Amino acid sequence: MSGDIHVLPHENEWAIAIEGTGTRTRYQSREAAIAVATQLAKQTRAELLIYGCDGQVHERNSFDRSAL
Repeated sequence: MSGDIHVLPHENEWAIAIEGTGTRTRYQSREAAIAVATQLAKQTRAELLIYGCDGQVHERNSFDRSAL
């Protein structure tokens, strides 16, 4: 996994999308998606982008080796 990780609204749920994979994993709540995406970003030292319902990036986090 090498791409940025995005948490974004998807239909009536939330999803995690990883750049370069073309897939989205759905979650019933934003909090659940953020928790899983944060762990993935830490493990892969990726950039995490969290979107709001308005489609705008509300939070951005970079994880490096010191965050592990």
